[in-house]
Amino acid sequence: MQAIGIWVNRLEETLIAYILAAMTAITFINVVLRHWFNSGILWGLEATVFLFAWLVLLGASYCVKVNAYLGVDTFVAMAPPSPRRAITLLAVLACLAFSVPMLIGSWEFWWVFAGKLSYLEVNDIPMPGVLQVFVDLMNGGTYDKMPRFIPYFVLPLSMTLLCFRFLQAGWRVLIGAQDLIIVSHEAEDAVAEAGRTMRDGAGR
Repeated sequence: MQAIGIWVNRLEETLIAYILAAMTAITFINVVLRHWFNSGILWGLEATVFLFAWLVLLGASYCVKVNAYLGVDTFVAMAPPSPRRAITLLAVLACLAFSVPMLIGSWEFWWVFAGKLSYLEVNDIPMPGVLQVFVDLMNGGTYDKMPRFIPYFVLPLSMTLLCFRFLQAGWRVLIGAQDLIIVSHEAEDAVAEAGRTMRDGAGR
């Protein structure tokens, strides 16, 4: 599990870093071309839209990893450790109940484009030669524009990573390595305020 976690960490962080760099570069070059040369990258907007979708969907699983989701945990944080762990595990199960059907649905949606609709191309993005190896593995076709199953692959990929992250978080909660799967400074402040109020009341 630890080895898989390290590999997933590197995959997520590398993809997110390259996606951010590509989005920044394409947008900057397009601005320069339009402002000073009255030109532009024809496929720039569509590429940026797809890259942003990849960034958001991959970021969903990465946020589970770094415990970045906000939530109201006032009552959970006030509970003793054992009930808190049980409530958090219940939350993990609820998240899996959402993400597993999403994984199944995203795979079924993507597979249509990788199978009988593999001839469908995107509107503007040309087919990079480096990606032709994936096309050869799928159906051996040739494309002027990038086939849709390549950018759409983020759907099953991101949902797989999301399910893995929730399973990983559930395991960490089960062994006591973490208490919650969310972070909320507002909730922490509320718990601290409630504690001060209780101490002040006891002091009187």
